[in-house]
Amino acid sequence: MTTEIYFLDENNIDFNIVDRAAKVIRNKGTVIFPTETVYGLGASALSGEAAGKIFTAKGRPGDNPLIAHVSSMNMLLYLIGSPLSDSAVKLIDKYWPGPLTLIFKKSRKVPYELTAGLDTVAVRMPDNKIALELISRSELPIAAPSANISGKPSPTLPEHVIADMNGKVDMILCGSKSRVGVESTILDLTGDVPVVLRPGGVTLEELKNVLGSVKVDRGIVGGSETPKAPGMKYTHYAPDADMVIVKGELENIKKKIQELVGDSIEKGLKAGVLASDETVEYYRNCRVISLGSRTNSKTIASNIFEKLREFDSMGVDIIFAEAFDESHMGMAVMNRMNKAAGFNIIEV
Repeated sequence: MTTEIYFLDENNIDFNIVDRAAKVIRNKGTVIFPTETVYGLGASALSGEAAGKIFTAKGRPGDNPLIAHVSSMNMLLYLIGSPLSDSAVKLIDKYWPGPLTLIFKKSRKVPYELTAGLDTVAVRMPDNKIALELISRSELPIAAPSANISGKPSPTLPEHVIADMNGKVDMILCGSKSRVGVESTILDLTGDVPVVLRPGGVTLEELKNVLGSVKVDRGIVGGSETPKAPGMKYTHYAPDADMVIVKGELENIKKKIQELVGDSIEKGLKAGVLASDETVEYYRNCRVISLGSRTNSKTIASNIFEKLREFDSMGVDIIFAEAFDESHMGMAVMNRMNKAAGFNIIEV
């Protein structure tokens, strides 16, 4: 497959290119586009055939549901099977467009492939002008998981999607670096109490400020046999190298990681350390990458996937990662890191 690649400026969009991409979507093709969270691999959300092309391009299991991206309330109402609840209205007013996916009971118009046979549908409105124009000009909702090979770190830069998907999709629309850097928060609104199924760009604390009572699904900690939302069942975000997270007091983390680096060197392995600005100068005899300051979880979140991919380019054999505080955006950061490490965690 020959992939058309275009570079767009979100503040000065070439609408002729977006119209070409919208035509691809209407013809059941695949288009990668930028969002504020990560880059998305898009196809018509109303066509099982089109959704199937997403699974093929990513190598994604067919029982992993997709998110439908909309540009208007009319698109949302077309997809869902009941009126909006008060909670949904409050969240949409505050966080759409933005990094929040809401789960509703689906209408009969939603194809089986989009939801992996579930009776619910996940929907969000992205906060990116290129994405919104593409959806609007396509005149239909767009299904879009992250635009990476399934299981690998999600793409936040154009070079990531080109490396992973050139030759596997019809078109790639390149914009700037994704601002949020981790996928959207997924909130299930179909029960009596809203449940976070995936932490992301809207924090648990923010959701509680709007809604009051909000639960967190157990699958965030240890996985889920039946995925209720994208990313709950399978190991994700993994770099090429094995990854180990070290958790505890920061001084203990530093000493343990340096010890592990020494053990790795004795075994003839090239070690990498995923550190922070506060600790980056501490480590020796290894490749060290900082995610940013521990005082700024938003910066850490925006860098996590980009830095994991940097280790791939360095060819390290094993990565030792400092654990971070799990409040606010830290919950999303540690969720991605835990999955990248396959929950291989050492507590010190």
